[in-house]
Amino acid sequence: MSILKKLFTAVRGGAREVGESIVDANGIRIFEQEIADAKNALAKAKKSLTEVMAKEMQTKRKLAALDESIAEHEEYAGQALQQGNEALAVEIAEKIGEFETEKEEHQQVLNGFTKHVILLKQQVKDAEKSIKENQRQLTMVKTTESVQKATMAVNSTLNTNESSMVNARQSLERIKQRQLDRQDQLAAAKELEAAESGADLKAKMAEAGIGTTQKSNDILDRIKAKQAK
Repeated sequence: MSILKKLFTAVRGGAREVGESIVDANGIRIFEQEIADAKNALAKAKKSLTEVMAKEMQTKRKLAALDESIAEHEEYAGQALQQGNEALAVEIAEKIGEFETEKEEHQQVLNGFTKHVILLKQQVKDAEKSIKENQRQLTMVKTTESVQKATMAVNSTLNTNESSMVNARQSLERIKQRQLDRQDQLAAAKELEAAESGADLKAKMAEAGIGTTQKSNDILDRIKAKQAK
């Protein structure tokens, strides 16, 4: 039973690691969606706020109308008293009492609306501030992500190019070595050909002043001797 429990724990741990890796790989996308969700919630909150504010204004208008009705009926009651019609004045006073009771009820409703509006306005303000801050942070993390990816790409390219340059230099050295070997082979072949044709011996004799060059010098000396006689 203990082994099964450990296996289950290991599976849950693996699932958690996979889940975390998915979250990490899609962190920016998730953050963007969370901001979008917050904006949608804010839009709904603003709509609710406008509805409450509308009801607040309606209640204020109702209170203003009740104040007018009370003032109007107080005047009516005064006129009835002036006429000595106290019974009518009492009836009008009872109506005024109804207006005042209704006014108290509406005043309580208005107080509730006012408090709710103040609370909602602050919440909307805080939400807008939070969203703006998150958007700034999103811009920074996206920029950082782009720069880091670009840096990694550049480093990868440089490493690849460095490897390519090393290979290119090695290829160049091999080409130069083949050309040098070929040049040595050509020189050796030329030297061998000269030795076989006697040209090499003639060159050595000419360098030593033996052969054609020496004979020409002898002839020239003989001609000069004849001219001198």
